[in-house]
Amino acid sequence: MPSFLRHPALLALAGAALLTACQKDDPSGLDGPVPTADFTVVLNTSQFPVVATFTNTTTGGFLYQWDFGDGTPLVSGQNVTHTYRTPGTFKAKLVAAGRGGSAASPPHEVVVPSLCGNAGFAVLTACGGGGSTSWTFDSGPNAIQRLAANGTTVLSSAAAQAGCQADDQFSFTSTFAYSYDAGAQTFVGGTCGAPLSGNSDFNYVPNGSLGRIVLVHKGAFLGLPDSVNNKTYDIVEATPTRLRLQGTLPDGTKTLVTYMPQLSVLDRTKLLLTGGSSRTWVLDNAAQAVITVGTEAQPTAYYPGGPPNSLPGCQADDEYTFTSANVLSYDAKAETFVAGSPGSCQAARTYTSPFTFGPASGTGIAQVELGRAGSFIAVTDAPDLVYRILSIDNQSMVLRAGRPTAAVVFTIKLKVK
Repeated sequence: MPSFLRHPALLALAGAALLTACQKDDPSGLDGPVPTADFTVVLNTSQFPVVATFTNTTTGGFLYQWDFGDGTPLVSGQNVTHTYRTPGTFKAKLVAAGRGGSAASPPHEVVVPSLCGNAGFAVLTACGGGGSTSWTFDSGPNAIQRLAANGTTVLSSAAAQAGCQADDQFSFTSTFAYSYDAGAQTFVGGTCGAPLSGNSDFNYVPNGSLGRIVLVHKGAFLGLPDSVNNKTYDIVEATPTRLRLQGTLPDGTKTLVTYMPQLSVLDRTKLLLTGGSSRTWVLDNAAQAVITVGTEAQPTAYYPGGPPNSLPGCQADDEYTFTSANVLSYDAKAETFVAGSPGSCQAARTYTSPFTFGPASGTGIAQVELGRAGSFIAVTDAPDLVYRILSIDNQSMVLRAGRPTAAVVFTIKLKVK
């Protein structure tokens, strides 16, 4: 008896052939009613991809062939399960063969919900856009943390190791496939070694918050190649610019790893500048030398900067909000510090200006050029409307006001509000 049939006609023919063979041994024949084919289906949506359980309720059948409606191969068996990897409405059908021939069930709609409305999954896979995304270790000093069992006490904290760890890429698709690209090496046991393979399918569990990731394949890992219990990683933060995952180790301690999108330098800089939609920056008044003045060759030649907390109050409270729509809004609060000899707090010069964003001209990883005459960032006497981004991460940014050809340039330290 064939166990796999691809077409109802073939199923019927196979049934007829079987009946003919049986009739040679049974002169009385095996004629009977045509089967009444039907089934029930139950979805398990406690984790994704969704598994559907099909229970056969056919009468008068003994051969069964299932069409799940999603383009996957037909399957035979009395009761079966099927995994749906994409959302949508699918029409599942069953063909049953019995002594009296074969019959098809009425189609049943199987409605598989989408996860793209779930904040954790949407960020993880970018399923609202291209359907997949890649992440790498965050560039900050606390990208990798070991926590006590209480999940709050920090036992250790470190940046990603340059080269063999910092270049790792972790990619997720909205069809529940995960891949790991180590580059040339994987950081294991405190040293750079041969690249490991960590590819796997994954399950996503919507646990009422941002959800959790469960890797399926043996040897797979996410971030660090340590033995996280059950290969399960809780999503504790998910934004367009930052993903934080936490796993529990066999000794009860936890690992907390922070990731950032694996984008081009320019795209990543724009994402950090705007937070993916809107981000507000203020002068980092607690830093040493918040604003320095000099030339491109000697940025501190004219003024090396002051000590921490030395900015005038009317300057320290200024807010600069950058949006992904290329608009900068300056909120002076009550007053603006206007440069001069000496400088002074004067009437607020609050403004909104469009800006262009692109590669830096000269030193820098990108630059912002303001489009409104009289607009400025931090200093009212900047030489022009160009501000080059020298460095940026999720918390801090260093700007240089002025083109490389300017006689005077200002270097400015800001932080996220």
